[in-house]
Amino acid sequence: MIIPERMSVYINSLDTGNGVFLDELEQRALAEHIPIIRKDMQSLLKVLLALRQPRRILEVGTAVGFSAILMAQNTEADCHITTIENYEKRIAPARENFAKAGMEERITLLYGDALTILPTLKESYDFVFMDAAKGQYIHFLPEILRLLIPGGVLVSDNVLQDGNIIESHYAVEQRDRTIYKRMREYLYTLKHTDGLLTSIVAVGDGAAVTVKQG
Repeated sequence: MIIPERMSVYINSLDTGNGVFLDELEQRALAEHIPIIRKDMQSLLKVLLALRQPRRILEVGTAVGFSAILMAQNTEADCHITTIENYEKRIAPARENFAKAGMEERITLLYGDALTILPTLKESYDFVFMDAAKGQYIHFLPEILRLLIPGGVLVSDNVLQDGNIIESHYAVEQRDRTIYKRMREYLYTLKHTDGLLTSIVAVGDGAAVTVKQG
C-alpha cells in the first residue's frame, strides 16, 4: 500500500457510498476479484467531475462498468461517456449493468484494443479516465492528447503500482519490469511535456491528474 493501512481504513470509513445499485455492484465485483476503482479514487473522481463538469467523457478500461456508471451518476444528463474494453467476457456484464442502472443511453461501449480504436475516434473529449493495461498508458497517450480538448482533464489510475514505482529496477520482479519501466516513462512524460500540468496523487494505488493547457 502507498499510504498506511490504518489511514486508508479511516478515510474509507468516512465514505457515504454511491447508491444501492453501485454499492451492490462494487461488493459483487470485489467478491469475484474483478478490478474496480478503490473508494478513495472514487471520491477523487467525483470531486474532479464536479469541478470540470464535462459533457463528453472517454474511458479506457470498462471492466464491468462500475466507473462508467459512477461518472454518469455524477455528471449532468447531457454528458455522454464512451468507454473501451478489450476483454470479451466483460462486455456482456458491462452492458447489462448499464441497462440496469438506466444509463444505456448515456454510455457507449466499444469492444476492442484501445490502440486500434483510439485512432478511429473523431470527436473530442473534455475528460478522460484511463484505467486499463498499465503498460500501455504510454502508448495510449498520443491519441488521448489528440482527443482531449484544451482545458480538458486526464485522470490516470494505478500509476504508483503498490509502491513498486520507487523501487530500483533490480528490486522489481522480472515479470513486472516492463510495466515498471513504461509507467515511469509515462509519469515522466506527463510531468515534462510542455502544455501539460500534472499532479501525482497518493490515493488508491496512485493517480495522475493532468490538465491539457492552451
